[in-house]
Formats: sequence, structure tokens, C-alpha cells
Amino acid sequence: MSRTEGFQERNERTFAEVCNLGERAARQALDQAGIRPSDIGTLITFHATGLAIPGLDVHLVHALGLPPTVRRIPMTQLACAGGAHALGLAAALVRPGHHVLVAGAEALSTVYQHADATLPAMIYKMLFGDGGAAAVVSAEPLRQPGLFIEDTWTYLHSDEGRDTVHYYKLRADSAGYHFDSTRDAIKAVSKVLPLLPWGQEERWEPGFAVIHPGSPKILDLVVEAGACSEKALRHSRTSLEEDGNTGGPAVLRILDRTHDDPPPGGAQGLLFGVGPGFSAAAARTHWAGSA
Repeated sequence: MSRTEGFQERNERTFAEVCNLGERAARQALDQAGIRPSDIGTLITFHATGLAIPGLDVHLVHALGLPPTVRRIPMTQLACAGGAHALGLAAALVRPGHHVLVAGAEALSTVYQHADATLPAMIYKMLFGDGGAAAVVSAEPLRQPGLFIEDTWTYLHSDEGRDTVHYYKLRADSAGYHFDSTRDAIKAVSKVLPLLPWGQEERWEPGFAVIHPGSPKILDLVVEAGACSEKALRHSRTSLEEDGNTGGPAVLRILDRTHDDPPPGGAQGLLFGVGPGFSAAAARTHWAGSA
């Protein structure tokens, strides 16, 4: 059952759910890492649903009891690339004694609109899911097996000089948000993957992959491009089947699955996500510790 809400009511409910999901995920991440809120030096948040000022970052500072001096980096326009981009940014900012909390959430079910009846819109209604995720990024030695980020990469794609902003787009009207995309978005994934800086290295062979599950086709293209094997993609496939596309948090949720069922220690890994712009974010990683 569903009903039509106006923009204000829908947006208020959306932001409340984003805060709820983000807070729950952040608390769990701190607890699992054994890190106190007072030890967090930087907070990176991301969400594209739920317009509010102040945003999720301020909510988490108050709710979690983070230091008032914590560096806050709120990001609200990365959408599906949010998780991969945030982890890469955290890796660039982290230093000994300075922990970074990454937290994001999306309530993508609130983008559903009865008026959106095109084939792409109906597909997204089946794919989208709500979810939150968080992680603590640290320069300290890992206390348990986990992901080690070696290098990061971001890329803003243009099609031979033509802008690509229409490939993925969130627009708003009096009824609320609408998510639009074009076939060019899928084509762009195939154009961006060969540009990964580690793809041509002889010894680069990811044993596991954390790939944003935007759709089954996107995951297929990652394998077809030779970025990783189908076996390495298994957690991303399972995440899409069980959770759907939860937007930016999906990458961190797949990372959680990787913790539960890890690769061998030392295995090379690829983290990758795409989103509006057309933008891509990736990281070269390895799994530290034994499985």
C-alpha cells in the first residue's frame, strides 16, 4: 500500500530516517572498532535523500557525543558514489592518532513516485532499497583482519568534451524527488573501468571486490572489463539480491559482508563505485590478516 505525500512531509520523513539509519550504523562501527566517540578527529557523512540544514553530520555529532572540535565533511550530492568516495577521502585524511568516522544513509524508497511510469523508473523502483552504513578509518595497526587501503582514485567523466550530468540526475518538483537516468550511464561504466590506474599492472589480480551494486548490468560490466573475476564479485551480487541498491551505503554494507566471509590474508582487492556527474571513485586495497 502507498499514498501520495507532498514534498515537505516526504522530505521531513526522509531526513528523519536518514538520521536514524546513519546513527545506528555509526554506533555499531564505533563499537566494533573499539573506538570511543572522543577519539574521532574527522567525520565524513554522505546522503542524497533528505534535504536539511543542518544535516546528518551535525545530528551525529550531538547523538554520538563526538568532540565539538571534530572536523565535519558533509557530502550530499554524490549519491551512489558516496561510499566509495568517502572511504577514499578518509584514507587521504587519516594519520596516526587521528581516526575518521565515515557514515552514510539513504531512504531511496522516498524517491518512488506514482507519476514516474517509464521503464527506467519502474526498474529503479524494483532495485532501490533503504539502508545505512558506517566505518572507522584509522592509521593504527588493525586489531583484527580488515581492509587496508593502498591507493585511491576519482574520475569525472566527459564524453569527448560533452558534459555527462544528465546520465544520472535527481530532480525535484512539488511532489518530491524523481530519479532519472539514461542509457549513456551504463555505456559510461564501460568507458571508465579501463582507466583504473592499476588495471594494466602485471601482478594486479583482485581476489575480492567491493563494487557498488547499481544494477546487475553494472556488475556484469565490471567482470567483462577484466577489473575482477565473477568469484571476487560474490558479495556484491549477494548484496544486490538481498538488499537492492541502497545507494552510497551499499559499498560499506558489502564491506561488512566481506568481514563476515573474508578472503585470504594478503588478497588484493578492488573497491569501486559510480554516480552522478558522471563520476567514479575507486581504491586499490588488500585484506590485512588471515581469514
